[in-house]
Amino acid sequence: MDENFNAELLADLCTLTGRPAPKRDEVRVWSMSGVERLTFPDGSTAIYKYARRPFDSEDQALRLARTLGIPVPHIHASARIGGWLGMLLEDLGTPIHDADSLDGAAAAVVLHRTRAASALSMLDAEALGALPSRALDHLDQLRKADRWQDTEDIKHALDQIAQAADARAQGTTVEPFGWVHSEFHPTSLHIGKRGWRLLDFARAFTGPGLLDLASWDGTLDAPDPARLRDFIESYVNEGGAPDALAERGGLAAEKWALGWHRMWAVEWFMEQSIRWINDPAADPAYINVVRRHLTGVLQLLEV
Repeated sequence: MDENFNAELLADLCTLTGRPAPKRDEVRVWSMSGVERLTFPDGSTAIYKYARRPFDSEDQALRLARTLGIPVPHIHASARIGGWLGMLLEDLGTPIHDADSLDGAAAAVVLHRTRAASALSMLDAEALGALPSRALDHLDQLRKADRWQDTEDIKHALDQIAQAADARAQGTTVEPFGWVHSEFHPTSLHIGKRGWRLLDFARAFTGPGLLDLASWDGTLDAPDPARLRDFIESYVNEGGAPDALAERGGLAAEKWALGWHRMWAVEWFMEQSIRWINDPAADPAYINVVRRHLTGVLQLLEV
């Protein structure tokens, strides 16, 4: 993000809240978003988060979540300039400890019990089953741009998954179905002195809550169905929907969740490649990630 543009967005937020210019300290910066801690002359602090499309509606999701009783940070103000969102958020301070799997299970129960919000995009069985076809469309666009040329293996894998997708997507709306955080990792769960808060709602949607449980351990390591099964059992023991353990699409819940979560990630990485990032220099890294995840999808969904 251009620094002058960034400063203008922050100045608008300070004007909206009647605050003077703060001292800025980076917390974390990505290619499409960033987080800073602001310290104002009176010693008070706030978090400044900025993001560009498609992450520019997080303020709406956070306000909706707060209205419905999901513990999230309070938004002091939000503003938009040229496709960028800026938010001033309450500073939750240093966590008292890192979130563990029991914390995650308990937080997921609260999230998934919350009334579904019609304002969020929907990932039902039809939309879930369409993910491999959407990924094939992205691949076609990339190839027309003379990119991703030596990827016949990716096309073949996506074709196989697309053929089985409707059958494997059965059971999508079995409980838990509703709020899906979609970036549900330990780093998105802040455990503080005043309780816990969920962060990072930029990609929240309505869909199968099992995708949140499958995302908890991230995607860097090989998918581990036995570990996810334990996590789902903890979730149910904490009060989550008992049907979270039910088979769907002809598969055990843990394999279904991990397989579809990886397919969801594949489609997202490919959309980033052609639409949001659109940087040919990044193609080798994206191709490697997509290949790795597709190997998991084929195994987990038993295609």
